[in-house]
Amino acid sequence: MRSAFPRLSISFRLALREMRGGLAGFYIFLACIALGTGAIAAVNSVSRAITGAIASQGQEILAGDIRFELNNREATDQERAFLTSLGKVSVSTSLRSMARKPDGSEQALVEVKAVDDAYPLYGSFRAEPSAPLPDLLGKQGDTFGALAAPLLLERLGLKDGDQLLLGNAKLTLRSTITAEPDALSDGFGFAPRLIVSREALAASGLITTGSLVEHAYKIQLDDPATRSTLTARANREFPSAGWSVRTSDRAAPSLTENVDRFSQFLTLVGLTALIVGGVGVANAVRAFLDAKRTTIATFKCLGAPASVVTMIYLIQIMLLAVVGILIGLVIGAVSPFVALQFLEGVLPVPKEVTFYPSALALAALFGILITFAFAVLPLGHAREVPATALFREQSFDNTRLPSWPYLLAAGLALAALATLAIFSAEERFIASVFLAAVAGAFVLLRLVAALIAALARRSPRVNSPALRLAIGNIHRPGALTPSVVLSLGLGLALLVTLALIDGNMRRQLTGSIAQQAPNFFFVDIQGSEREGFVNILKQQAPEGTITQVPMLRGRILAFNGQDVTQMNVPPAGRWVLRGDRGITYEEKLPTNSALTAGQWWGADYTGEPLVSFSAEEAGELGLKIGDTVTVNVLGRNITARIANFRKVQWESLSINFVMIFSPNTFRGAPHAWLATLSDPSATAQQEASILRAVTNAYPTITSVRVKDAIDIVDQLVGQLATAIRAAAAVALIASVLVLAGALAAGNRARTHDAVILKTLGGTRGMLMRAFSYEYMILGAATALFALVAGGLSAWFVVSRIMRLQSVFLPDVAVLTLAVSLVLTVGIGLAGTWRILGQKAAPVLREL
Repeated sequence: MRSAFPRLSISFRLALREMRGGLAGFYIFLACIALGTGAIAAVNSVSRAITGAIASQGQEILAGDIRFELNNREATDQERAFLTSLGKVSVSTSLRSMARKPDGSEQALVEVKAVDDAYPLYGSFRAEPSAPLPDLLGKQGDTFGALAAPLLLERLGLKDGDQLLLGNAKLTLRSTITAEPDALSDGFGFAPRLIVSREALAASGLITTGSLVEHAYKIQLDDPATRSTLTARANREFPSAGWSVRTSDRAAPSLTENVDRFSQFLTLVGLTALIVGGVGVANAVRAFLDAKRTTIATFKCLGAPASVVTMIYLIQIMLLAVVGILIGLVIGAVSPFVALQFLEGVLPVPKEVTFYPSALALAALFGILITFAFAVLPLGHAREVPATALFREQSFDNTRLPSWPYLLAAGLALAALATLAIFSAEERFIASVFLAAVAGAFVLLRLVAALIAALARRSPRVNSPALRLAIGNIHRPGALTPSVVLSLGLGLALLVTLALIDGNMRRQLTGSIAQQAPNFFFVDIQGSEREGFVNILKQQAPEGTITQVPMLRGRILAFNGQDVTQMNVPPAGRWVLRGDRGITYEEKLPTNSALTAGQWWGADYTGEPLVSFSAEEAGELGLKIGDTVTVNVLGRNITARIANFRKVQWESLSINFVMIFSPNTFRGAPHAWLATLSDPSATAQQEASILRAVTNAYPTITSVRVKDAIDIVDQLVGQLATAIRAAAAVALIASVLVLAGALAAGNRARTHDAVILKTLGGTRGMLMRAFSYEYMILGAATALFALVAGGLSAWFVVSRIMRLQSVFLPDVAVLTLAVSLVLTVGIGLAGTWRILGQKAAPVLREL
């Protein structure tokens, strides 16, 4: 132990002394480390900034300290008294409906929000022109005031001062919404916002029995310290209320989870870039040690122990890695200051942007582990080679594997890296699968490189000298084949995977899903309106298919008597328990479903309430046949036993439900109806005519044109795809850097080859053709691997995770092949041109 410290001290001094020569050969090393570290630090810093803003601005986002939400009913007198006792209450009511011009010529789906005079309790509501909200929404004559989002004005061709009809109420647009403090907590909407007073909503006649409406009671607490205990107290005092309670410290849980998931995905992509950069680290270290072989031999001849030699260069490499990591951390630290400028107005941003040490520390740790894991094996090679061999050999390429301590050290570093990635992830299973896929890709790429070399070795003799030389270069000792395939393979495979996923999603949205989906959904159809409503649809679309089902809303409270809020639910199944779900009852199995387990109830079943559960969601929630589900519907708790599971075709966008109950469960309960109209031959003009006829005849029925909803989702997918492609570009840039480093590392051997061939009569043109053929063959082979690996990965994600139809897209194949060839040939020839200009004499003297 005592002798270890002097050795470490000597190694450190010698390492610093040798570094006086500069960073030649390590610029790509630094770029790889800085790029990967910077990507991870930036993604996590921005994520922490957004989630921190959501937490710190919870009162403004929620527009209260606590929010109680009831669906399809208002609070009873007892419940309202309880809420009023907690502090100042502001009530808002939200629903979807149709807004239309007074002449009935145009109409549009809107997200209606009716507020009282106390709104908002926190934050500020802004409109242009500005005035107190009660004045803007107040009644003047026989019309009420209304505020609209700019998109609604654009769709209907309206301006401030124009009139609008909402149900049976006449509205005057008095201002345009510019900022709504609690928009994020209200959730994503498929339609533009229309804000009215609660009196205007009552006059509209939209709230009837069974209407899909949400009543939110936001409270400014007299004693904010009681916030954490109020949820349990409210559920204890009103066990059948069925309300959803949200506090300001979790004002927008869905948004927070989505930000966390997206940042986790981008972190894994950044980690991929860093792992790809690890190949560059290994190449740079190998080239560096190759250039230092005489120095290493001199150290050994002078009696330096192998451990000291290893320590010298390990210290140098880690010090250089620290430089690269610091560059990456600077990038990550400033990223929130830049990114949040573009995100302001879209997502919550902190009032004062700061640094996020935990995000930077995580990125730094990733960078250190990657550097050590990929540097230790080349160091082990240098340690094992005797001094005499170092003086004779041109490089370490033919040396055997390093001894087991170096292999163990590399394995432990990679294990630590994987453990850190998994345990820092929100969804550890996905992180584990991702890392396993990356590891598998590395193994496959090594096999692909070996296969390419084996095929080149066994290929028939060709007449072209340039092509013959290219094939020989692919399989000869010290060939660039493993480096090129590893450098490009992983980045291109990731790019192909993401491009195919994006392409398949867009194809589904604009192709098969759009073709299978009905033309319209109609919501809030009252029983007294059904006959007249159906007659209008038959007149307007005689070839169309009309489907009707009863529609209620219910919130799942418990499984087998256990409160779902106390259960550890897997992320994939949480959406089922978040908020109210649409539910229905059916006597017969729906035509678009198929039983996977259990039996359907009989036509005249009168026993205990039974429920059919979607098989996929039941599996995610851990349910089985015979379990019980407690649901709150209209303030009443109903417990039903699971009778069967069924497969649901969600991608069809037809009427589907997670839960279908036996008819006796809701006998006598008030409810509305949901209907769809499917007419593949209907034109846009015919759809507009249908929408106009239904809205004018029944203004309280909400009509949703499916194509409009698909267009909105397609826009969201496009925005996400842009961010994902940008992240994938980081991995591709890392691949390009590694490729450049690999080719630079092989330049010394290439210089010798080129000089000898020129001495023997080879021309520069012939050598350029030979190197071009070599790079084109390697690039094409790597592109082929990327297509196969990326295609399989995309198929798994699209068909097994997203449950959509997956197809191979040829345009992606062509683009990938083009990118691969341009990168390999372009970068390869850029370095080769300089090599071919070397004079022969200085090189020949070194041989």
